[in-house]
Amino acid sequence: MKPKAEHYDMIVRPRITEKSTKASEVNTVVFETTMNATKPKIKEAVEAIFKVKVASVNTAIQRGKRTRFRGRPGKRKDIKKAFVRLQEGHSIDTGGSR
Repeated sequence: MKPKAEHYDMIVRPRITEKSTKASEVNTVVFETTMNATKPKIKEAVEAIFKVKVASVNTAIQRGKRTRFRGRPGKRKDIKKAFVRLQEGHSIDTGGSR
């Protein structure tokens, strides 16, 4: 399948955190996606962009915290994360190590 422009718009960036590094040990990659992305669309986009087979997709919405910056109140943005488990023999290099 050829990637479309909407596939690139849906997958914002890979999430490189301690939790996502731990998840990569069980063949799972974590991506930040748009809020209106659905599981079937995320699966289709990852398969088209990275040329891999996806076993399952789980999503989680991380609500933004209320913060203060230089004494002024603010709010971090809400983030939707997709935990994409790949089939055996497939992998994605997210470029997390320097």
